[in-house]
Amino acid sequence: MAGRSLTTTLALAFAGTTIAVFALVGSVLYFALERQVTHQDDDEIVLAARHTRRLANELRSFDDVRAHADRLTSQVLGNTALSMDVRDSDGNMLSSHNTADGATSMLAPLVATQRVAQAERITDTAIVETQQGSRMPVRGLATDALLADGSAVTIVIARDMTDRWLLLDHYRDRLYGAGFGGMLLAFLMSWMLVHESLRPLRELAAHAAAITVDRLHAHMKIDDAPRELAVVIASLNAMLDRLAGGFQRMSQYTADLAHDMRTPLANLRGSTEVALARPRGVEEYQALLESNLEECERLSRMIESVLFLARAEHPQFVTHMKTLDAHAELARVADYFEGIADDAGVKVRVLDARRIDNKTNSENESETSGSAFRADAELFRRAVSNLLANAIRHTPRGGKITLSAQPERAAESLRVSVANEGSHIDPSALERVFDRFYRADPARRTAPAGPASTGLGLAIVRTIMELHGGSAFAESDETGTRFILLFPLKRK
Repeated sequence: MAGRSLTTTLALAFAGTTIAVFALVGSVLYFALERQVTHQDDDEIVLAARHTRRLANELRSFDDVRAHADRLTSQVLGNTALSMDVRDSDGNMLSSHNTADGATSMLAPLVATQRVAQAERITDTAIVETQQGSRMPVRGLATDALLADGSAVTIVIARDMTDRWLLLDHYRDRLYGAGFGGMLLAFLMSWMLVHESLRPLRELAAHAAAITVDRLHAHMKIDDAPRELAVVIASLNAMLDRLAGGFQRMSQYTADLAHDMRTPLANLRGSTEVALARPRGVEEYQALLESNLEECERLSRMIESVLFLARAEHPQFVTHMKTLDAHAELARVADYFEGIADDAGVKVRVLDARRIDNKTNSENESETSGSAFRADAELFRRAVSNLLANAIRHTPRGGKITLSAQPERAAESLRVSVANEGSHIDPSALERVFDRFYRADPARRTAPAGPASTGLGLAIVRTIMELHGGSAFAESDETGTRFILLFPLKRK
């Protein structure tokens, strides 16, 4: 099922944010306007009540109140929403204005309990609000006033809030309209902006869709790409470079493997066809079987090396690390290759670097324990064996091979060296000699000395060093070639 559109999702998010902001701002403005209008009306009610009470205090009797009713009601003239009535202590109406809508009568239940006494100051805190049924609310207050003869009257000032509610309702409706319109506008503008902003991403997707195995070298390039997307493009291009290199190495590896396996298979088939061409003696068949056995062993070593490299590249490959004596391990490997070296006419010598270290710096020996280091014994022996076998193959008869191990000056790594006398390797080939099936000199593959090469020995050496967190490199000059392994030393 297809996911939601990112453009639509972001546009809806922006629209939702806009309507939320509009709702917040509109609510603040609405309630601010309501408070301002209410405060203004309350001030008008308070002023009218104060002036009316002051005028009533100047009248002498109820008759004066009736006679000067116009003077009292003049305080609420000019505002049709205001109404007033003046009653005696028995509730009889003495004067009234604009009471047809019953605004003052709605406040009557509150007069007995919440009216302002003559001695009290009239403030907006005395204003009450009431509502009957579906009618608009009425705000107002009641206050006592003493006439000159000592009689008390009650003055009720009320304001019908219908016009204010209609004003606020109209204002609220406008806010709703503005908010809804702003949301639609924000959605449309956000959709267009996001759609345009995501254009480089669509172009990137189109470029990625056009990349195939045959076009891994084609880099993605987007004109005017934003900085955030430029990082992604750079990462994708770097990934494509790695994939292209991996495919190239895999293709080369497959071709080399097929080529190297074809040679022993061709030898097996050719020698067998020749043997079957006519009847032969027992000795000839025995020689054929021995030759075929050598080719089978060569294929077996090649397959074993390929399987080792495949397992070593797995993240869960397990190494059994322990403390080893490099000199003792080198001596063990040299003893194993003694017969092969004698057949090839070369001498293998293990240089005891510990004695040199004892003469030059005894303190250094105590810190590093001479040639002690931590490594997987089997893998270390295999790496040195591969280097020694390679050296035997390429050392002329009568030559000499030297094995040595000694700490580096800073004692941060152990340097294991396999040096042999032989032909010089071109500097351009030194970095590639550890590649799988790579040979600096194709003629060497037919070298009679030493065991037959599978073309994977040095590649296995490099893989073993990577498993140990070390490195492997080669040096070559006119005096010979040196393969060097650097094992890291961990101080306690």
